[in-house]
Amino acid sequence: MTNIYNFSAGPAVLPKEVLAQAAAEMLDWNGSGMSVMEMSHRGPEFISIYRAAERDLRELLAVPDNYKILFMQGGGLSQNAVIPMNLIAGAGDTIDFVQTGSWSSKSIKEAARYAKVNVAASAKDNSYTFVPPQSEWKLTPGAAYLHLCTNETIDGVEIDFVPTVQGADGKTPTLVADMSSHILSRPVDVAKYGLIFGGAQKNIGPAGVTVVIVREDLLGKAVPFCPSAFDFKNVADNESMYNTPPTYGIYIAGLVFQWLKRQGGVAEMERRNIEKAALLYAALDADDFYQNRVLPQYRSRMNVPFYLRDESKNEAFLAGAKARGLLQLKGHKSVGGMRASIYNAMPIEGVQALVDYLNEFAGR
Repeated sequence: MTNIYNFSAGPAVLPKEVLAQAAAEMLDWNGSGMSVMEMSHRGPEFISIYRAAERDLRELLAVPDNYKILFMQGGGLSQNAVIPMNLIAGAGDTIDFVQTGSWSSKSIKEAARYAKVNVAASAKDNSYTFVPPQSEWKLTPGAAYLHLCTNETIDGVEIDFVPTVQGADGKTPTLVADMSSHILSRPVDVAKYGLIFGGAQKNIGPAGVTVVIVREDLLGKAVPFCPSAFDFKNVADNESMYNTPPTYGIYIAGLVFQWLKRQGGVAEMERRNIEKAALLYAALDADDFYQNRVLPQYRSRMNVPFYLRDESKNEAFLAGAKARGLLQLKGHKSVGGMRASIYNAMPIEGVQALVDYLNEFAGR
């Protein structure tokens, strides 16, 4: 059977070991006689699963003690509404944004429903091929926070630094970062951020879980119209069980965290991801047949969009890739082209198989 390599942007590839363990435990978790899908979220069995997942994630990202880890629902997209409702004082507040691609643009649009928005810097006029330099960011004095999408899944742009920019008032803004598509792929200094969030379905687990890492002093500030189930303080005070959490998704996420620890943790993942990304970008750059439009210093390690210069060959390319077990390479409908997502669970053998096919197809 042909090896199958899934390059989907999300829901995305999971480690085979995790899937095998989940399959083995499907009908009976740890001798309990129950599937995790059947467990009460308040029973001792699931509580042990939840606490292990929270502990392992805290260890993997070295999350400081004064931060809460929340497992929520609604995906990363819902946090574009939930976060403003928790961090603004009212509609008169301003939220600053750096616009680096499709997902930060969605965040801007949603936040405007709850507060004033200021696009402090934007790469839109350059088709999202770079990150605007910090010297050009125009921050609002007294803004509620500064929102960044640190890895643009669709556009393939990554912010690989922690911003140090200050406003005209000399103050450093509270940083809020959407890390959905590269969380756990590289070390991150959590203490430099007020809040980090990410949908699970890329580097953490299945769709349905959203991880929020929030500094404790930001809790308890939700506006009166914030739904109680989305009030970060309610969620934190109830260990993510104010309402029924996505129990099976948390279980799978916990298995992924254990797998990451066995691999050597986030530092080892970064080493592998640098190697995989370098291999793929080198192949794309080596042949005029292909094109990646992001400036090299801003290229994502996780999401690699590319285009055939002769786009009439797109369907033939995808058909040939599928025949070789290289799946889900079609680019997002908003930008076209191709996209290879090479998350933590994608082995380097999968990237090498893709590179071999790129060379073969271009030569043919």
